[in-house]
Amino acid sequence: MAHLTLLEADPALAGLRARFEDHLAAVLPQPLDDADVVVVALREAALSPGKRVRPLLLLGAARSLGCPERAVLDAACALELLHAASLVMDDLPCMDDASLRRGRPTLHRQFGEDVAALAVIALMSQAFRLAAASGPLGAAARARITVTLADAVGCRGLVGGQLRDLRSAHGTAEDAASVNGCKTGALFRAALEIAALAAGAGEAMRERLGCCGDEIGQAFQLLDDLKDSGELAPTGKDLHQDAGKTTLLSLLGHEPARRRLQAHLRRVEGLLREAFPQDDLVLRLLRQACGFQAIGPPTPQSARKAAPSKLTLR
Repeated sequence: MAHLTLLEADPALAGLRARFEDHLAAVLPQPLDDADVVVVALREAALSPGKRVRPLLLLGAARSLGCPERAVLDAACALELLHAASLVMDDLPCMDDASLRRGRPTLHRQFGEDVAALAVIALMSQAFRLAAASGPLGAAARARITVTLADAVGCRGLVGGQLRDLRSAHGTAEDAASVNGCKTGALFRAALEIAALAAGAGEAMRERLGCCGDEIGQAFQLLDDLKDSGELAPTGKDLHQDAGKTTLLSLLGHEPARRRLQAHLRRVEGLLREAFPQDDLVLRLLRQACGFQAIGPPTPQSARKAAPSKLTLR
């Protein structure tokens, strides 16, 4: 997959991804026997090839904040397990009824709806177990991280966004952006907020990174909508799943949606340059793994206004 090749070309990102993949495989339960099919399905959902943008974003931001990688590996895995659970749920016949995910049959096509539904619960319970019991972090940090994850998937996060997405037949661009913020932005915001919590960063930094996560989520969903329409390169899942839904793309049209996407990307870059003026690790990750790129490395704070950024789609 193209995003894997791009990440492998950057030694720092390739190493970060490899260490994350190893840790993720290690913390998942192993099937006891051939009948332990929920665990088999859980591992299939969690370990199938993906961009890993959310956990890598958490790890990269934590590193840029001076937090040891080992301190946030469990939290990064918890975040990815919640993301995997959301994909399995999103694909179910009662939701989007998808047949393909990451170039492979969806989990309910492989194992049946009953096993897929149980795997969602197992993925989420394993995620919260990891977040709450992570050894390298103190009790207070673990508690706040667990609450952050719970909020991200709850009624004001993924769950609420999914319901509104399923039931939305009419609405405004603001309504669609609000759904995107819940359904897609929540985990991106959580990734960056957790990095700040683990690093012991101040409230101002946490809020700046949270806002950045919101902007990433909006950009990511707009890009996903463009891919779903068939305009951009596919990502190994069914196309036209959003047909009949109220999306920013359907409301605004392709060119205004692209302009809105570019505006979100400019805000992402500005917020990251404020947070990490001397460190472009997170920007490199977003350029190479998300399907969009920000041209030019971060500039020192004193020169930031001298060289305005130009962002483009890839």
